[in-house]
Amino acid sequence: MTTSLRRLRNYIDGEFRDAADGRTTEVVNPATGDAYATAPLSAAVDVDAAMAAAEAAFPAWRDLIPAERQKVLLKVADRFEERAEELIAAESENCGKPIALVRSEEIPPMVDQIRFFAGAARMLEGRSSGEYMDGFTSIIRREPIGVCAQVAPWNYPMMMAVWKFAPALAAGNTVVIKPSDTTPASTVLIGEIIGSVLDELGHPRGVFNVVCGDRETGRLMVEHPVPAMASITGSVRAGMQVAESASKDLKRVHLELGGKAPVVVFEDTDIAKAVEDISVAGYFNAGQDCTAATRVLVQDSVHDEFVAALAKAAAETKTGAVDDEDVLFGPLNNANQLKQVKGFIDRLPAHAKIEAGGHQVGDKGYFFAPTVVSGLKQDDEIIQHEVFGPVITVQSFSDEAQALTWANDIEYALASSVWTKDHARAMRMSKSLDFGCVWINTHIPLVAEMPHGGFKKSGYGKDLSAYGFDDYTRIKHVMTSLDG
Repeated sequence: MTTSLRRLRNYIDGEFRDAADGRTTEVVNPATGDAYATAPLSAAVDVDAAMAAAEAAFPAWRDLIPAERQKVLLKVADRFEERAEELIAAESENCGKPIALVRSEEIPPMVDQIRFFAGAARMLEGRSSGEYMDGFTSIIRREPIGVCAQVAPWNYPMMMAVWKFAPALAAGNTVVIKPSDTTPASTVLIGEIIGSVLDELGHPRGVFNVVCGDRETGRLMVEHPVPAMASITGSVRAGMQVAESASKDLKRVHLELGGKAPVVVFEDTDIAKAVEDISVAGYFNAGQDCTAATRVLVQDSVHDEFVAALAKAAAETKTGAVDDEDVLFGPLNNANQLKQVKGFIDRLPAHAKIEAGGHQVGDKGYFFAPTVVSGLKQDDEIIQHEVFGPVITVQSFSDEAQALTWANDIEYALASSVWTKDHARAMRMSKSLDFGCVWINTHIPLVAEMPHGGFKKSGYGKDLSAYGFDDYTRIKHVMTSLDG
């Protein structure tokens, strides 16, 4: 006897729809390893339908005064709060995340971020207009771009969807968003929530659309002639593919890709406090975070003390069931990700030492133990490449110059942190670290008002903040003669 699976559907032009050809994929709960739903495997005809809906809705949505778009987003934020338990349940099943942590660490910032961009909708600023040529006045218009094709990742399906749709809608664009094929449930629910608000307030249903599918579906979205912009949060490989595809018709591209954050710990820092904070920032969400504190560089004089304390913290960090309130993180997202993390551990060089963890936990689901690896060299695979799992590496450095060289000696450039009581050193390091964010004596806090985005192979464009809002607008110069 088999248990029937819940049927997830695309949300296009205000309606739930199956893929036109009826194809589906199974959606697995990573905490159990069992399928719990099916989702559409959307093809070109489904993408066409979503793009047509978004394109048709764009003129009316673009032409709304910003205050009206603000009303929509504020009501969406209210609905997120009202339906928080539904969103939490969907995300927990999507990702195997601890319910208590989704409730405390994801819902509040998501609501706050939507409200921030609701306010940003009314702050479409340009540089001063005026007369820069005799007899003419110049005016700057900041306008929406058009239809945005957006691809969200599986590590934070709900929150990354918010980071994409909130600035896009606030600026007057319409959206077609594709969740990861492993985590579609919460995004489909978001589609229904936004669609109901649009309907209530009398706006076109096609302003926001959700298309489920795989990489091929994402490719079809990016290469489709309708969108004026493609936005993706994902791997470096996926970002390169999107940039290449978008180049065929010169779409604007917004990329938030991988990371390998250096965490530079100097000998004068409070080691106990640093270990406490770094272990949380490294293991939260099973290390499946582009900004995770998973590459630690420690000054040699306190290296052994730090490693011993971090190994102890790892041993005391708990992973497990979604309803266990003592759990810090849940499983890895899928079987392939578990295989990848195991592969990094299996391929460790002989000089590396596993100080804690290093193994799968249990025989059901995709859980992996909090892990600490020491004795590593700068050119080791696990130092140079993103593990995206609950694995913290530790290297020993001698002085500030060496720490800075090793910190920057990486292809990624998303986030970093410096741990020291020396203010001048913190300022020198923050100036020279080649990363989009530098935290000092902390790691991983984000606020809606400040930008998030990296350099080098971590991509380009900003999420959050007024800078992220600007990315979803275009600038037009209007010049008028004063002669009448």
